[in-house]
Amino acid sequence: MPDNGWPADRIDTENAHSARIYDYILGGKDYYPADQEAGDAMSREWPALPIHMRANRDWMNRAVRWLAEEAGMRQFLDIGTGIPTSPNLHEIAQAVAPESRVVYVDNDPIVLTLSQGLLASSPEGRTAYIEADFRDPGTILDAAELRDTLDLTQPVALTVIAIVHFILDEDDAVAVVRRLLEPLPSGSYLAMSIGTAEFAPQEVGRVAREYAARNMPMRLRTIDEAHEFFDGLELVEPGIVQVHKWRPDGTGEEGILDEDIAMYGAVARKP
Repeated sequence: MPDNGWPADRIDTENAHSARIYDYILGGKDYYPADQEAGDAMSREWPALPIHMRANRDWMNRAVRWLAEEAGMRQFLDIGTGIPTSPNLHEIAQAVAPESRVVYVDNDPIVLTLSQGLLASSPEGRTAYIEADFRDPGTILDAAELRDTLDLTQPVALTVIAIVHFILDEDDAVAVVRRLLEPLPSGSYLAMSIGTAEFAPQEVGRVAREYAARNMPMRLRTIDEAHEFFDGLELVEPGIVQVHKWRPDGTGEEGILDEDIAMYGAVARKP
């Protein structure tokens, strides 16, 4: 890894990591042999895994563009950012509105090491990065980087993308999301993608076992459990659906089978 002044020596290169597996399968370059081995093993168990991961990324692009274009969002708080992959969230939002402000949050040292790609804001806007754990919402909300970048008297789009399936029941992901939403004013939005095994239970179950064997246990959710994250919010049409069915724009969803997708996606407004 290049030495840009970030703590690259904190990165565990011997064991696979979910963000680097995702990067490898999406065709990125910021992964190590352990991540490649894991990604190859998972793809053997479920050959649709790359299709699924690309569909989740495409959904994120559409959801953020909708939030900026249709909902008029100019502030974003992105939890579980992952390895920078262009277009990053701020690039999508600032392509619509250059003044958009984005705060990224992740607890993986490799994301911090590579965070220059997340901080290249437009001159009119601003981006910031917080190193913090999703399971510690107080640290996120109290961070100076958040308070200096976002105005919490104005609506904020909270994005929690492809992360809660790594949060086990004892950490109560629903309560964490509600805590993050709590200080956001009326007119804010929640955008989430949520892992599920409802459409290919055997194949996705085998992938989950591969993750668990590498100390990354998963908590996949049913549609009813996905709805719990949006209690009290106003779901945007078409509601909670598989990511490839959420407002498709004809740029990659064609030919995708339901059984190829193990992620629900939804956007909802805080009244």
